Amino acid sequence: MWDYIEERARKSAEYIIATGCTVRACSAHFNISKSTVHKDVSERLKDIDEELYERARAVSERNLSERHIRGGIATRKKYLKEENGGSD
Repeated sequence: MWDYIEERARKSAEYIIATGCTVRACSAHFNISKSTVHKDVSERLKDIDEELYERARAVSERNLSERHIRGGIATRKKYLKEENGGSD
């Protein structure tokens, strides 16, 4: 595998582990696509660094299990904003 891909996969995983962020937030931070981050962390990293892969996967699974909660919070904020005439 190319060196820059390995480095990108490691940096993405380390950032996800350090911050607990989602794939979307990681992709925005590094200015790469969500698909690239997902493929790097969920597929390529397993062949590069098994321990880092497992740690990143644990964070990703936690984010996946909490996704519905974040969606509910965002929806609540949206409707509260509409009730207040668009101001926070």
